Amino acid sequence: MDGSVAGLIPTAAARSISRRPPPGASFGEAPLPPRPLDPGMGMAVARRTVFRPDDGECFGRVADRVAAGNIALLPRAPDETDRVEAARLRNAIATGALLTSGRHLQHGDPAQPGRNMEVFTNCATAIASFAKFYLLLNGSGVGRAYDDALVVVDWARAPELLLHLDPAHPDWPRDRAELHRIGVEFGLLPWGTPLDAFGAAQEAAVRDLLAREFLADPAAAPPGAIRHAVADSREGWAKAVELVESLAFAGARDRAVLLDFSAIRPRGSPIGGMQGRPASGPLSLMRAFLNIRRAVIEPARAGALPDPWEQALLVDHHLSVEVQVGGARRAARMATKSWRDPGVLRFIRAKEAGGLWTANNSVMVDAEFWRRVREGADDPLSRHARAVFEEATRCAYVNGEPGFINADRLEDHRTGAARRKPVHTDGRDIRSARYQVDHAAGLLAELSRRAAAADFPATTNPCGEIVLHVTGGYCVIGDFAPLLACPVPLEQVAPGQVDEATAALWDARVEDSVRLGVRFLMRANLMDSLYAEEVRRTNRMGIGPTGLHEWAWMRFGLAFDDLLDPARSAPFWAMLERLSAAAKAEGDAYAAELGLAPPLTVTTVKPAGTTSKLFGLTEGAHLPARRQYLRWVQFRGTRGPDGGWAPDSDPLLAEYERRGYPIRTLRSFPGMSAVGFPTLPLIQRLGLGERLVTAPEATPEQHYRWLMLLERHWIGEERGNQISYTLKVFTDRHDLDAFRAIVRTHQPEVRCCAVLPGRPDDSLGYEYLPEEELPADRFAATVAAIRDPALHEAVDLAALQCASGVCPV
Repeated sequence: MDGSVAGLIPTAAARSISRRPPPGASFGEAPLPPRPLDPGMGMAVARRTVFRPDDGECFGRVADRVAAGNIALLPRAPDETDRVEAARLRNAIATGALLTSGRHLQHGDPAQPGRNMEVFTNCATAIASFAKFYLLLNGSGVGRAYDDALVVVDWARAPELLLHLDPAHPDWPRDRAELHRIGVEFGLLPWGTPLDAFGAAQEAAVRDLLAREFLADPAAAPPGAIRHAVADSREGWAKAVELVESLAFAGARDRAVLLDFSAIRPRGSPIGGMQGRPASGPLSLMRAFLNIRRAVIEPARAGALPDPWEQALLVDHHLSVEVQVGGARRAARMATKSWRDPGVLRFIRAKEAGGLWTANNSVMVDAEFWRRVREGADDPLSRHARAVFEEATRCAYVNGEPGFINADRLEDHRTGAARRKPVHTDGRDIRSARYQVDHAAGLLAELSRRAAAADFPATTNPCGEIVLHVTGGYCVIGDFAPLLACPVPLEQVAPGQVDEATAALWDARVEDSVRLGVRFLMRANLMDSLYAEEVRRTNRMGIGPTGLHEWAWMRFGLAFDDLLDPARSAPFWAMLERLSAAAKAEGDAYAAELGLAPPLTVTTVKPAGTTSKLFGLTEGAHLPARRQYLRWVQFRGTRGPDGGWAPDSDPLLAEYERRGYPIRTLRSFPGMSAVGFPTLPLIQRLGLGERLVTAPEATPEQHYRWLMLLERHWIGEERGNQISYTLKVFTDRHDLDAFRAIVRTHQPEVRCCAVLPGRPDDSLGYEYLPEEELPADRFAATVAAIRDPALHEAVDLAALQCASGVCPV
């Protein structure tokens, strides 16, 4: 099978796909009722991420404010045509047909034109630690290339770091409980050490740490020290890193920098730009600089950490930790390194010893790499390629990482778009209304010059689906859910037997959601941003489907096995091709209307973790992971000394505990707990029965076949990003040699695929995995123990028995 659909589409199917109302008309202007969220998991995710108090837990109100905020981005006063589009956009979002992305649902409102684009951007790259830190603080997932040619800061040349917090600051520890917390959070005590085990010796050690590592009196700084007050903002935190990183680049080892953290708001104070979520406080950022001083600068000066790329990897990790524990953001990163670099074997082993957990690590490879691995030549570069492959697959088989990224298949590399990026020397590459580079202009200019000649001028975001320039770029992304564009209730639809009129309207709504989504994303590209020059040059976006398997079944009557046969599933693939062409055509047309550059990328498939959960859909391109499972969701909160929840914990934790949901307090993510939500996916309730295929049941060959078909028919040859996809290979079925054969055979054939080895009963050393499969009887018992009528409505135990093949009479 070659995947082609040419000549295979039945005439009737072709007619039903092509007959449709004009674009945009199918959603209408009158407000459509909002689609109910999936009870249990969907409502939990919305409460944690999407809903505001004013929304009243109504998704229609979310759609109102998100559509209004997006239309307000237009560089002119909205006219009647814009008002109509706003109404249609609102309906597409309210029905779930256009899901945008979680951060748009969270932050979108009429005040959006006054905000910075970083808050609305899922995917980014950075070439310097301060820029990466700033983007993480805004919630972006950030990729960084650690190629030798792209890292120029030697932290052995950094200035002496002096850290000060006014003892009058509310976060300065005063009593025994606060000293205990500092001891735990700064690593002097094992995580989880109870207060009653905090003795006099431990207290003395904490006091000694505070006296030794922090400067109590700023007047004690040496003469000529650079004094910098850290401002209480995301920009202020990043500016402090920019100052120190730039001095290290300039070689200011003989200087001293006094960083004063006293202006930073206390821990737990509300962050206005994050809907009142709690701030981390100054000690969090101080800990990052302390760790950089002790774990990077001092070892580098002693010769124990000589390579700048490895120093940068550690600096970025220590900064990212403080983003992760903030409670309002995440630290999602991609770390990549060229297979040709001499130090790549150390990069491959970076996670083996533990500790560097804040990034997904991948080796950047190309067709030459795979050729040298396969041919077995005896020259030095071929031997190096084989050593890289052997060591990367060994580490991945044991620890899950690193992966491989086919860098020569990245859109930028194939079209030359990355090499066309101009080199600036005045810092304009990183400049917005909120943040202007001053100290780092020379550093950025040198990195930009190096990137212009790099082997791999493009890299990806943390989930791998977005192609971006290594020096920095954005891609705004969103989801559409073709199943949820159905114009009639799903219970009225017989899978694959949709009448012609309903099918035509359904198909039109799907296409409208795609076109509206493209316009939505392009308006987001008009926002003020750190990488405004690159956004103007590329106008990147990525729109992709989620809930593909539910749509294939209900609209076309196709299960997963059918989709791998292009002849049998021709209408499905033809529809995807039509939607891909529509997205790209709409991008060109709307860019011309707004006077912008045509978007370099349009189509993608992102993980869709938040948006798909709202309505119980399979995530992005993925098969359902389990038939029934606990979905663990993190919330901010820990237990207090009395066993109850600490005062700054998310109040939802106490509510879920009262209702009987299982809860874990996490060690790997300090300050966080996880709630387990029993989940019976929507696809289990659509009547597939024995035709349902879960991810563990499909073979690796089937997964790769599915990816290749999606790349061909949705991503396309031009202006496509990639597909974020995780393929789990079970080590009880495939030994190391078999795993290597799978990767060697199939990985060169696709643009992107994360291959994660593991056993069904373990988590590769992680404290927990997001999804924990339960046998049907234990799942039923867990549901029965929870006092939540909405959950019992969503997880009908009779439906579970039918899905398992045992329907009661």
